Amino acid sequence: MKIMIVTDLEGVAGVMNFADWCTLSSPYYEKAKKLLTLETNAAVEGFFAGGATEIRVVDGHGPGAIDPELLDERVELQRGAASPIWPFTLDDSFDGIAWVGQHAMSRTPYSHISHTGSFEVFEATANGIAVGEFGQLALCAAELKVPVIFAAGEEAFTREAEALAPGVITAAVKRGCNSEEGLEDVTAESYSRAKLSAIHLSPARSRELLRTGAKEAAIKLKTAPDSFKTKVIAPPYEIVTRFRKSEKNPDLPSVLFRRHPTSFIAAMNAPSTLS
Repeated sequence: MKIMIVTDLEGVAGVMNFADWCTLSSPYYEKAKKLLTLETNAAVEGFFAGGATEIRVVDGHGPGAIDPELLDERVELQRGAASPIWPFTLDDSFDGIAWVGQHAMSRTPYSHISHTGSFEVFEATANGIAVGEFGQLALCAAELKVPVIFAAGEEAFTREAEALAPGVITAAVKRGCNSEEGLEDVTAESYSRAKLSAIHLSPARSRELLRTGAKEAAIKLKTAPDSFKTKVIAPPYEIVTRFRKSEKNPDLPSVLFRRHPTSFIAAMNAPSTLS
């Protein structure tokens, strides 16, 4: 049973905000990387206990956030863009795909450090359905018939995953305290500072939830694979990305389009156009 784990940093328990924890210059970046790597190891332990035989960990955070020296020695680590970029080397040889440390998409109420790719993105949609970083890759996986089996991160993200992929096993390790009210017209820079309050589980408790949930997901994948369902959107595909105003990038377009008549993966890899 071969599983891909996609990791991000903002959804990890103990990662308190973006500026202090999530960039190369952040004072707590090395601590954040350790927290993510240990959460990932907990999921890895659970998957192997549930019957997985091969696991690839994809470091999905911008500047990288997995510490290779701390990572479970039984897994492969992937870092850097694939060619083509989407779907991050996922193919039909994988039996399932999972997420660790994931945050909710932009404009999600009561989320923590939520965004879609960057704080400059106001909203991304696929055939009119709002999708975040999780949703974009989950729909690629659906095209390959690879089920979404496990989703761990902030509570708002787990709700997002359950809505798009019914049957997925989730583990929520923190929950945001701020609603989305009043943020429709703020700049990207203001939005990056607006969703920073959350209630966190302890890292030890979070890892136990991941370990237990991943084992449950692996067993479920082995015994009832058809219980995992990802909602399917029909072709042709149109992916629309709308942007916030940005002080650092004033020439950013307001909207970009990507399209393909038959393949969602090809649409994700298509060049962006203004119309």
